[in-house]
Amino acid sequence: MKVAAIVAFALLIVPGTARLQAQAQTQPPPPQPQSAAPTAAAQQPELPPAARPIGAGEIQRLFEAYTVLQAQDALQLSEAQYGRFVTQLKGLQDIRRRHQQARNLILADLRRLTNPQVTPDDSAIADRLKAFRDEEDRAAADVHKAYDAVDETLDVRQQARFRLFEERMEQQKIELLMRARQTARPARGR
Repeated sequence: MKVAAIVAFALLIVPGTARLQAQAQTQPPPPQPQSAAPTAAAQQPELPPAARPIGAGEIQRLFEAYTVLQAQDALQLSEAQYGRFVTQLKGLQDIRRRHQQARNLILADLRRLTNPQVTPDDSAIADRLKAFRDEEDRAAADVHKAYDAVDETLDVRQQARFRLFEERMEQQKIELLMRARQTARPARGR
């Protein structure tokens, strides 16, 4: 329940955070003293916790924790199942996150290599395309194994409910992100 409150709180402050970031980007930084060693008073004050920007990774982790909490009710897990299920679900989430990060790095390389202002290097591009395909294959195999591990903790009805539950959680995440963007959009126009 505590994590659900944190997720809700985080999603509520994202628009405020975007507004603070926009304001910080439009205001020049305060002048710094010329001394070699800045004093404590000369250093910028730290933002209060509610005003600190929340990164996408942190929001993803909060949503994953919320998903774990919601799963017990949605799947009607027994106390005996819950511990094993959570371990396997977190493993699945970690595998997805790790492969998404690897995929994003390869895509960034491809973006850089195909930039019109860069001299084309076809062999480097072909290399990164092969790495991309290999990563996709590894990700599919690893996710399949992780699903098998999750399924071992569930009966057949719970397995079906888990697939439906994941789909519903993904839809909720997309809706929350869209709402946060719509709320943050007016703040950027100021």
